[in-house]
Order: sequence, then C-alpha cells, then structure tokens
Amino acid sequence: ITRVLQSIGKRGRKVVKESFPLLDATAAEKVALLSSMAEEVQNLKPSQTIYYTGEPRSVAAFDVKALVRLAGEADAVIVMDCAVGDTVGEESLLLRVHGGTNTIPEVSLRRAIRLESERTFEQDPKYPLRLLVDVAIRALSPAINDPTTAVQALDQIEDLLRRLGRRELEAGYAGDATGTLRLIFPTPTWEDYLALAFDEIRQYGATSIQVMRRLRSALMDLADAVPVPERRV
Repeated sequence: ITRVLQSIGKRGRKVVKESFPLLDATAAEKVALLSSMAEEVQNLKPSQTIYYTGEPRSVAAFDVKALVRLAGEADAVIVMDCAVGDTVGEESLLLRVHGGTNTIPEVSLRRAIRLESERTFEQDPKYPLRLLVDVAIRALSPAINDPTTAVQALDQIEDLLRRLGRRELEAGYAGDATGTLRLIFPTPTWEDYLALAFDEIRQYGATSIQVMRRLRSALMDLADAVPVPERRV
C-alpha cells in the first residue's frame, strides 16, 4: 500500500504542476484582468447551448487550445458548465457560447471535450486527493482498523495541499494571443480542496489518537506553509 500511496502522490504532484501557475504578481494580474472580462460575459445571452446525450461519462479533459481557437474564430466566449472530473448524464449542460459573429460547429465543440468511462489524473487535481482519501477512510473502517495507513495517506495529502497552496487556483480563464478572454471553465477553490482532503478523514478517524494527531499537525503545518493569508484561516 505504501507504493500505491507514493504512486498516487507522484501523479498528483505532476497534475498540480501542469494545471496551475505559481503564485506571482504577473499571474495574479492576468487572472484579475480575465476575471473582469468574465463578469461582462455572464450578462450576455447565450448564442449557443450544448447538452450531452448518452450514458453517464466522466469529463476527463478539455482541449483548451482548440476551444480558444474556436471562440476566437467566432469572436465569442465559451463558458463551460461542466468541470473536469464531473460526471455528465442525459441532458447535462456542457457549455454555452456567448456573443459571436457566426455559429461554431457543434461537432467541433463536442470534440474538444474528452469523455471517459471513469475519472483520470489529467487536468483533475482533485482526483489524486479523492483516491488518497478513499484509501485513508477504508483503512479506518472497523473491518480493517489500520490507522497507520491512514496517516501515510495524510502524508501524501499534506504534500499535495502544500503545492496547491503555492499555486494560482483561480485559473479557470483562457485568452487568445491578444489577451481577449475566450474560455471560462470551473475550477475548485482552496476551500474545496481542504474539504475534500480532510472532512471525511476527520469523521472516520475521530476515535484514533494517531490520526487526529497527524491531522492536527497537517493543518498547522499548512497554515505556516501557504503564502496567501486568506488560505490560512
């Protein structure tokens, strides 16, 4: 199980690095600019709305470059209503197109959303956390009663959160070469990551001194490690 936890942690670190830029003034300024553009887009009436039809599937990845290109060619903004990691079913809303000088081919829009039978690590930083939490709470079940494995999972969880805490998480915007906003897509908040990482372990490990001690240590260490004051509360 130790090798499994290390493997999940390694893949999680890779997806965190690839998904979010490091916190710095340039990244924050870019996000703020695109975010201000997004507020104006939300007030526009959608010119196209795309729904999913078929059996339940997991959203594995977005082809961001293709979506930005399609939106730029139509002088529009694409707003994704599903997030990577979500499960979509019959008539689930996939995306809306706002503005535009011409209609974007629906087949091209659908092709830019990769659907799989199950979640994948690609573009989904919540997935490794979900797997690590699953290992931890399964280890804490009365049938197994293995708090040491839960603590090992918390070691990997804390490491991923430390890395996420140093990244620009409000990265759900993409612009074209001119800096014009072309794509908006949902991304988890810092609070979402914390809730996913700790809530269930805290519930299932409440009677384990070992787990509660490690959980407290992780929270205190994170409060000292993250550079953004709002993320320490």
